[in-house]
Amino acid sequence: MSSIASPKPDITATRLRVGFVLARHFTLTAFANFIDTLRLAADEGDRSRPIHCKWVVMSATGHAIASSSGVQIVPEAGLTDPRQFHYIVVVGGLLHRGEQIDEATAKYIRQAAAAGTPLIGVCTGSFILKRLGLLEERKTCVSWYHRSDFIEEFGVAPIADQLYVIDGDRITCSGGAGVVDLAAELVEKHVGAQAARKSLNVMLLDEQRAAHSAQPTPHVAPTAADARVRRAALAMEQAMANPIAIADLAARIGVSERQLDRLFRIELGASPAETYRTMRLDYGHWLLSNTKRSIGEIAAMTGFADGAHFARVYRKRFGVNPRGIRQRGDITNAEAPADRRLFKS
Repeated sequence: MSSIASPKPDITATRLRVGFVLARHFTLTAFANFIDTLRLAADEGDRSRPIHCKWVVMSATGHAIASSSGVQIVPEAGLTDPRQFHYIVVVGGLLHRGEQIDEATAKYIRQAAAAGTPLIGVCTGSFILKRLGLLEERKTCVSWYHRSDFIEEFGVAPIADQLYVIDGDRITCSGGAGVVDLAAELVEKHVGAQAARKSLNVMLLDEQRAAHSAQPTPHVAPTAADARVRRAALAMEQAMANPIAIADLAARIGVSERQLDRLFRIELGASPAETYRTMRLDYGHWLLSNTKRSIGEIAAMTGFADGAHFARVYRKRFGVNPRGIRQRGDITNAEAPADRRLFKS
């Protein structure tokens, strides 16, 4: 802890100061969205001077860090006293390409937590914080895309139906465009609403979304204007193998089962149960078309009792037998019925 023994400096002249730690193969979009939101809020016009906001990219080695796209970022500084920052942002990236950070960086992040500096996990940065034991008894937000990875590794279900979560001095963000909304909230808190609005306007965004706003739905979920329907559909998307009871789903969204049924019929022309079954079958259709998994495996992944049950309801929806079509190698010729218009392609 000797590296952070000096008194906390006065940073009132700079309203918002952020330190960035980039994981190996970090997500460039998440990093760039955060940086540009700060940059645009930091100065008048498009002069980009770090006046109201300052940011520093740090590393233990000083070597260039490659993003998941191959674009490299050269750090500006070593691991700096964390008390110089209002926040330290850990930007994650690819999960299955080896260790995301080195031991020196892990130690630094723990020191920052001990020093009381709020930590932000962006994209799979939440996985890094969780592995370091810094998210215990904290709500954790991840992208719907990584929900199953989080459960598999840690044995607990994260929040995956909203953009980001603030739980005391720990903040976790699903990533992508949601990073802009989080960064804008921090700008508004420290610099002001006008600065946050400027960032959004220059980035051609209509408005700042709240933390609890629903994440955009995956490709088999229905589009809907009502946020409650979108959140319910996203929860369905995340629980294909073990479908959620509709009553439990309604409770999670904060409405009655009858109200949820009414919302789905108004928005989608089908009940929640009918919508859920259609989504599961569409997902099964995608698995048949794009993977070599067996019919039994696909049945399990889509929440059907067995391969025979899946085949019966699949044939009813698509008018073809999944095994026979797969054997002929022309599964892509199977067309969904007209009500598939409810779902994104």
